[in-house]
Amino acid sequence: MSPADPSPALLTVRGLQKSFGKNNVLSSIDLEVNRGNVLALIGPSGSGKTTILRCLNGLELADGGSIDVAGELALSFETTPSKKSLTVLRDRSAMVFQHYNLFPHKTVLENVVEGPVVVQRRPVAEARAEALALLARVGLTDKQNSYPFELSGGQQQRVGIVRALALRPQLLLFDEPTSALDPELVGDVLRLIKELAGEGWTMVIVTHELEFAREVAHEVAFVDGGHIVERGDPKELLRNPQNERTQQFLHRLLHPF
Repeated sequence: MSPADPSPALLTVRGLQKSFGKNNVLSSIDLEVNRGNVLALIGPSGSGKTTILRCLNGLELADGGSIDVAGELALSFETTPSKKSLTVLRDRSAMVFQHYNLFPHKTVLENVVEGPVVVQRRPVAEARAEALALLARVGLTDKQNSYPFELSGGQQQRVGIVRALALRPQLLLFDEPTSALDPELVGDVLRLIKELAGEGWTMVIVTHELEFAREVAHEVAFVDGGHIVERGDPKELLRNPQNERTQQFLHRLLHPF
């Protein structure tokens, strides 16, 4: 399902900046993610990780810098982007949210079909058939007519992932996809994300699951204070971080008491 393309870099971000009032949230963020690779963003709460994702999806407008998706979209934020360019950016990526963000008044199937039909103007029959196939893949065929309140957290998050896949994005963005789940439900969601990574989907994942990042990610970036403090191979960085701030963060995460 992930579209083939010979170009190695799917996502290139240069000098991304974002402030909310006087609060400087992102300071000159540079990122590059090759096609088929997974980048894991780790760091403390409030460090800017989620804001990076929201800028990549156009949910937040950056104040400066640029985003280039597959060499097709060089979106500069030095001036206000056009509505058309933002639509193209949003069409290239899909977000899986921490708290699912499903429409509570729509069934599971309606939640999945909404984007392809309403936003992408795809035929209803085509979108419905693809949605049913995706729901079958994650074991939720019998929940297609259920409403979100009738599902467990793990089921809701799997619907959230299916909803993102149904948009046929080039880039999948995950914002702490397991942090709202009970511990026993985390494994199913992580296994699904790991399967998608194995299929060659390009992903940027904000996560606190270090072992998952070690297994799945091609690169890990530690974000703190709106900066990328350190980045590198997950096995090396998580075992032997070079930056003192990264060392402190990992020590506290691994030894909370």
